[in-house]
Order: sequence, then structure tokens, then C-alpha cells
Amino acid sequence: MLKPVRKDSYIWEIPRMPERGMRVPVTIYSDDTLMEKMRSDRTLIQAANVAALPGVQKHAIVLPDGHEGYGFPIGGVAAFDINSGIISPGGIGYDINCGVRVLTTPFREEDVKPRIRELVSEIFRLVPCGVGSRSKLRLSFAELDRVCIEGVNWALKRGFGFPEDNERLEEGGCMDGADPRYVSNRAKSRGMEQLGTLGAGNHFLEIQVVDKIYSPGVAKEFGIREEGMVTVMIHTGSRGFGHQVASDYIAVLQKAVRRYGIKIPDRELVCAPWGSKEAEQYFAAMVCAVNFAFTNRHIIMHQVREAFGRVFGAHVKDEIRLVYDVCHNIGKIEEHEVDGKVMKLIVHRKGATRAFGPGRRELPKAYRSIGQPVLIPGSMGTASYILVGIKDGERLAFASTAHGAGRLMSRAAAVRRWRGEQISGELSRRGIVLKAASMRVVAEEAPQAYKDVDRVVEVSHKVGLAKKVSRMVPIGVVKG
Repeated sequence: MLKPVRKDSYIWEIPRMPERGMRVPVTIYSDDTLMEKMRSDRTLIQAANVAALPGVQKHAIVLPDGHEGYGFPIGGVAAFDINSGIISPGGIGYDINCGVRVLTTPFREEDVKPRIRELVSEIFRLVPCGVGSRSKLRLSFAELDRVCIEGVNWALKRGFGFPEDNERLEEGGCMDGADPRYVSNRAKSRGMEQLGTLGAGNHFLEIQVVDKIYSPGVAKEFGIREEGMVTVMIHTGSRGFGHQVASDYIAVLQKAVRRYGIKIPDRELVCAPWGSKEAEQYFAAMVCAVNFAFTNRHIIMHQVREAFGRVFGAHVKDEIRLVYDVCHNIGKIEEHEVDGKVMKLIVHRKGATRAFGPGRRELPKAYRSIGQPVLIPGSMGTASYILVGIKDGERLAFASTAHGAGRLMSRAAAVRRWRGEQISGELSRRGIVLKAASMRVVAEEAPQAYKDVDRVVEVSHKVGLAKKVSRMVPIGVVKG
């Protein structure tokens, strides 16, 4: 039985236990209520297993939204030395570069609310949603390969978005290292019909209103002008393309573990030594999915601009600006300080948001002196947040914080407890317009099936992982 030791109000630790094969301790950022959920499933066991992987540095981390996942807990972070470490698909996830993009608009709530139903319907019409949804774009394998290599630049060349958009994207919307030769034809077949589509599950597209501003100076730099202004949040990832890449390489790395004689405490933690052929090929395929996801959100953003233009006038499209776009499921090579020494690490973020403080060269020029915008989505009908990365977070969690609320119950359990029509009715009574491809998904994603996002963000803020900037609440929701 793992018993975390409380180190501070919001910091817990599972000490290194050599008898379990742990090479480093586990650090958990949580309050008492959130810890109850972590104790109730395999979150802490999975984190301890991660702490046993080769080359792991400093500590394995569970963030306040942490809950049981595949291999790594969701809301988990771990960093591995590039000389002695590994890369593991279980530490990145199936929905590679599931992420969030936030847009500002020139409107206030009173401008949009009278036409919110029309706006939500127009977005739902322009953005294909849900399981099996197909893009209006038709790509060949060769064109899909270009997407994988060029990312958002591919979309910009074809008139999707504004030239300056890629100045406010993580990785500039195009991560280096993609090689489509290492992506299977099955993955490509799934991806070629899904670019520009909103996935199912917890993915959503919301019209939101700024409810609170906590840091006016930073908010202004991010384009958040005032409480009451309307914003848009897009939450989706690499769809079936990324899922297939993960599935393909989990099978490949099951063999690699045996080939390289790597001992793992859980078969879901299959991995390969960094620098091996299998690791290089997985990383190259993962980057393809990362760039696909950036481009997917970019095309959806273009369609959102189109929808606003059709409802409020064509001139409005030019006034909808991109704040930022962040990844949640990704592996990256980054430099971090470990025991007083700057090391090059393979940072795995599984259901976690990068949160660099000011001065990091990886940040776009517009935000380099401020810190990275950190976008944390709520769970259909609850609040979402913008935070900003701070230097303390780099030390505490390899510049990472939560990615959302985190589930309290399984989707199957949610469906047993609620009907989609029931949840839709509740949202309507609160003045939130919902348009969904599936009422079953609405039941699965009931807000009550998730942790309290306000509590998750408060822990992130108080412990120093990132600082609160603004809180947004939905008035219109599009679900897959």
C-alpha cells in the first residue's frame, strides 16, 4: 500500500522505494479532496511504476487533475536523461497532441447572447463533429505527408488563417523531427479524412465569456481586455491518426522491451532506449501526429472565424485573434536543471500542459518576457482558465501543470447515471446552448463526471506551477 507523505499544504511525496524498483520519488500536487480520487484508483501505483523506468530524473510527478490512465497516470509528468533514458508511448498517450486553442473576439456577452443559438448552429454546420466525422478536405497520402512535415504552415499556404497566427502557437505550430515514412498506411488512411474535425469524448468547442480577471496586466498582454468579453476555446487533438500511431508503436515497443532487456513494472509502460531505432521511429511518427493536431485545430479555427463572419458580418473574421495553442499529450526534448546541473531531457507530458516562465527561448517573442499562456479547459458547462507560466513551475514540475479537471468516474458509469437529454436540459436552464453529435457522449461527459476544475486550478496557482490570469464560462457548447 502506497502512503503519500504530506510535505506541504499542496505537496505530497511517495519516497523512493528500492524494493519496488523506484529510482526516484513521486511528487504529487494536490489538496485533500483531490487526493481522495487519486487514492481510489491506480494513479499513485502508476506514478510509482513510472519512477522505476530507466533514466528517470529527479521525480515522477502527479498533477492536481491526476487520475488513472494507460501506463502513466493522466496528469502525469516524467523526464528522462537522453543518454540513459527511454521514450514510452504510455507517457504521451493515444491522442497525441490533444490540446487547446483560445481565440479572442471583439464582442461582449450582450452582443452575442441574442444570437448564440444561431452561432452555435453555424459552427456545428461548418465543423464536422464526433466519432467517424469526416473532413470536408480531401487529402492524398502525399498531401497528408506534407501536413505531417509542415504543420500549420501547410494550412497557412492554403489560405487557412492569418500569416501571424503561427507566431502564437506552441512550437510555432510545427514541431521538428517529423518523418511520415514511419507512419503506417492504416494511420494515414484514418487521418486523411479527419483534418479539420472535432473529436468526441471530452473534446469540445465553446463560446465563452470572461468571468473573472485575476492578473489584469498579463491578461491585457494575452488580449483579454475586460470581464464580459467573448472568447472561443477549441479542444481537440490528432483524432484517429494519432491514436493509430500510438497503437502501432505500442506493438513495436513490446518487442523492443524484450530486445533491449528493459525491466518494466507494468506492460503498459513499454518503451525503447532513447537513441535506438525503435525510439527514433516512434518519435518521428509522434511528431507527425503532433503537427497533424496543430493543423486540425488551425482549420477548425478558420471555420470558427467563418461562422462568426456569417452571423455577425464578414468584417468580424479579421477581428478574431489567436491567443495561444498548447499541447497536452506530447514528448519533447528540453533543457531543465536537475540537482544544480542543466540537463537535456525527454520530457513526457501525459494530460499535462507545458508552463514555461519568462525568458525561455522556446516561447514566441510576444510572450517571452511574460511567460507562456497556459490554457486549462473545463468539462462541458464548467469554467475554463488561462494561467501563465512562472519560474517556480520549471523547478517544481519540469515547467508543467494540469490540463483540465480530470475524470471522477468512467464514461460507462456516467452513462448509467445520466441521460444526455437530462444534461442538455440542465445546461439550457443555465443559459448554455448545446449542440452535440451524440446524446450518449453528452451523458459520458456530464460535468458531474469530472473533478472541480476551480479546485484543480487553485492548487496549480497556490503551489506555484502557474499563475491564474482569467476564468471563462461557457454560453455555447459544440460537442462531438
